[in-house]
Amino acid sequence: MRTKVGLGLLIVGCCCPLLLADQVTLKNGDRLSGSIISSDAKTLTLKSEYAGAVQITWDAITDITSTQPLYLGSKGGQTIVGPVTTSEGKFLVATKESGTVTVPKEDIVSVRNKDEEAAYEAAIDRLRHPSLADLWAGTLDSGLALVRGNSESTTANLGLNAVRATTRDKITLYTTSVFARSAVNGKTATTAQNVSGGIRYDLNLGDRSFAFGTLDLFNDRFQDLDLRTVLGAGGGYHAAKNDKTTLDLMAGGAFNREFFTTFNRSSAEVLLGETLTRKLLAGTSFNETLFFYPNLSETGEFRGTLNAGLVTKLSRLLSWQLTFADYYLSNPVPGKKTNDLLVTTGIRVSFGKQAQ
Repeated sequence: MRTKVGLGLLIVGCCCPLLLADQVTLKNGDRLSGSIISSDAKTLTLKSEYAGAVQITWDAITDITSTQPLYLGSKGGQTIVGPVTTSEGKFLVATKESGTVTVPKEDIVSVRNKDEEAAYEAAIDRLRHPSLADLWAGTLDSGLALVRGNSESTTANLGLNAVRATTRDKITLYTTSVFARSAVNGKTATTAQNVSGGIRYDLNLGDRSFAFGTLDLFNDRFQDLDLRTVLGAGGGYHAAKNDKTTLDLMAGGAFNREFFTTFNRSSAEVLLGETLTRKLLAGTSFNETLFFYPNLSETGEFRGTLNAGLVTKLSRLLSWQLTFADYYLSNPVPGKKTNDLLVTTGIRVSFGKQAQ
């Protein structure tokens, strides 16, 4: 008698893991047991005891049986929760509230277990109510050129672009700096030194329109410009917004305050601008930004800034960048040129989740 009881307990003990496991049946008749993790209606992830996480093509699945509650997302936007069985190509979900609910397989867009659903909801909540420290992504550019021999020169450039975008608004931080020094016959001189940067805030007003505000700072030693501060605001329009091309058009006004070595001046300006990003090849993109500032305080005078660049991806994190910049000022300090041209190249490092 004891032997029979012991044998029965052994059989139950061996069968319990199978009874508690989810099961997936494939078109070829194979059956896989484990714990269903998630599916995006392209592949399903099943965690088995001996094979670990297994990826299964969604179209190859004919039947699913789950002992745990699953969260099924449908094309209609509903989430149906409960243990799942399959009958004649349809999923039967044993819900607590509505009893058994039938869902056609072709209407299912996602499947998640309890843990995956909690993680998904947390990610959605973060997008809806992000903190200021959340959702940042961007790039860091660096370049260095050295010459040693009859003459010595050092050129370095750094650039940072960081973006925090939500469905409601976007914050952009940007800065670039270029420094060059040369030494000939024992005499050392700095030949280039400028730093620019700023912040821009965009507030979405609709699918295509937005309002913006900007604060830009600029220093150029060789224009005798200690500091330029430009505070601007206006409205914009997404003229193009798709996987390959984005084009924004902007118009507004700005207040410009300039501190030169020998004098200061202020002016009101019109702000006209556009930004363009275009994917040329699978791993290469072109970006360009143009701003034009007609001077309202001194009629006929104006400023302009142009930045353009090519970026080629080397890996997920690294890219090679080539950047061209032109800063134009129609009324510089007497004896100074109206244009400053910068061409830089080097490695770009990406951080955060980049837009595709």
